[in-house]
Amino acid sequence: MQSSRFAVAVHIMTLAQIACGEHAGELVTSEQMAGSVNTNPVVIRRIMGSLREAGLVVSQPGPGGGWRLARSPEGITLLDIYRAVEREPRLAFPARPPSDHCPIGSNMQRVLERHFHDAELAMGATLGQVTMADIFTEVLDGRSLSEIEPPARRMPAAAR
Repeated sequence: MQSSRFAVAVHIMTLAQIACGEHAGELVTSEQMAGSVNTNPVVIRRIMGSLREAGLVVSQPGPGGGWRLARSPEGITLLDIYRAVEREPRLAFPARPPSDHCPIGSNMQRVLERHFHDAELAMGATLGQVTMADIFTEVLDGRSLSEIEPPARRMPAAAR
């Protein structure tokens, strides 16, 4: 089963960066994030809960509340986010092991374990080299943050 938690987490962490830098203090709400991701705010809150447990974001409750990064975007890697939201390895074995009575089945998991492990390490190494600051820069595609209206100032789609 494929999971989109990681992709959604990177998306909302990128939005949470708006509360840093030029727009410090302008927190982003779960509803604003959900509008950008095009999902339910409950989905966002669940993912943000995992990110908070990992020390990547903090929330402020109440009126004017919302989310922001817990540390600088340069100090958060994609690997940090991946580990916070993906509990299971991407490459997994079937719940029921292959037959021990078959020469292929009895050796398949042992053979694949090493390759799966190497692939997970390679993915981790790649994700560990990319920071949220990098993602933010790539998403903005050279525009400055001042050219983007902070979510707190946008009118919700339902109110338009």
